[in-house]
Amino acid sequence: MRHARRRVVRRVTRLAAVGGLLLGGAMVTNAVASEPSAPVIGVPFTAPPATGEGADLVSRLGDARTAGSWIDSSGRPVVAVTDEKAAAEVKRAGARAKMVGHSMSDLKSAAATLRSAPRVSGTSWALDYKNNQVVVRGDGTVSASAWSRMTEVAEGIGSFVRMERTEGTFTTRLNGAQPILSTAGRCSAGFNVTDGESDFILTAGHCGPDGSVWFADDRGRQQVGTSLKGSFPGDDYSLVKYDAGRAGKGADVVAVGDGKGVRITGVADADVGQKVFRSGSTSGLREGEVTALDATVNYPEGTVSGLIETNVCAEPGDSGGPMFADGIALGLTSGGSGDCKAGGTTFFQPVTKALTELGVKLIVAKSAGGTGAAPAPSASQGAASPGTSAPVTGTDVSTLLSRLTDPRNVGPGMLVIAGSLVALVATRWIRAEQDRKAYRQYYSATWG
Repeated sequence: MRHARRRVVRRVTRLAAVGGLLLGGAMVTNAVASEPSAPVIGVPFTAPPATGEGADLVSRLGDARTAGSWIDSSGRPVVAVTDEKAAAEVKRAGARAKMVGHSMSDLKSAAATLRSAPRVSGTSWALDYKNNQVVVRGDGTVSASAWSRMTEVAEGIGSFVRMERTEGTFTTRLNGAQPILSTAGRCSAGFNVTDGESDFILTAGHCGPDGSVWFADDRGRQQVGTSLKGSFPGDDYSLVKYDAGRAGKGADVVAVGDGKGVRITGVADADVGQKVFRSGSTSGLREGEVTALDATVNYPEGTVSGLIETNVCAEPGDSGGPMFADGIALGLTSGGSGDCKAGGTTFFQPVTKALTELGVKLIVAKSAGGTGAAPAPSASQGAASPGTSAPVTGTDVSTLLSRLTDPRNVGPGMLVIAGSLVALVATRWIRAEQDRKAYRQYYSATWG
């Protein structure tokens, strides 16, 4: 009777162990099918951004009493003001005030005068809030006579217009010499957006005219979508409508290289002094700072205004790529000068204006509330290709224990498999020990 009970216990244990192996295998298979095979933990987030308090103060006090705002090195908003009363209001709001001699109205008037002057390709100007100036730059293609004419215009405006020569050439970051991924040239995907019925890639308008066909490979075999609703020059944005209608998994993530990505949780306007990141298909992930706003660039193809000026580098093929900070979408790579070896200036189309003009909403992570954007599905595995949705997750670093116990990962399945294997080995070892003991007992009783 005792032996019969032992056999029943051993059989039940073996059946449970085999069942555990099957269950664990199913759990691992499901986890691998639904989640990235390698965890993504390298998320290049910056310090928490400013709350927009500086911009709110500028809006409330008006262009005649302020001259822009920026973020200082400590992350505190600074507001340029033209009178003591405005300075007191800024201080009461918890920001820092800086007295300046020229108002926002003065700066905007200067920019308007420059815009009305004869166009000179290879020049740009932007509002430098920190120095209370309008900075005019000319690249190497601007002739001495043309630069002299622009200098005369600047001198007629006032001493707060600063003239600078810059190395390199102001160009859009399209590169037709590289493997072509659209019918117009190679660009980078920006952010995924939706109009509620279909999903689109938001990218630079100069990447191609309406009707340009985009591919995910350089052989033109994997068609992604077609460009439409582009604006360039003037602005620099366009939509690429997905052939499948939907962006798919990972629509709320932008790729930053090496199989890593950043989850996008919202959209905002950039602040001067803000630390930002840019990702592109040529030069990958780069970081820098917003140096000026409301920039105008006279590209060879035409003039684009209302841009974000930064000291982030970019190279041909990076056009349309996303600029962001702390998971917040800010801009689309337009163009600039220099490269990522020598450095340079890069201009970005503000995402907020593009969304408004196009009538679409940014696809963001489900956890992001209050942005008014459509929620996005979970991210999926894969490496980003220009013209495709960003496909990798941007999850935070988690502890080993939490990863092992998270049912969405392979950890729980592996634990079940390991426990089942231990149970099987243990039952076989116990059975063998029982057999050896019985062998010794039998022969000790019958031997000789």
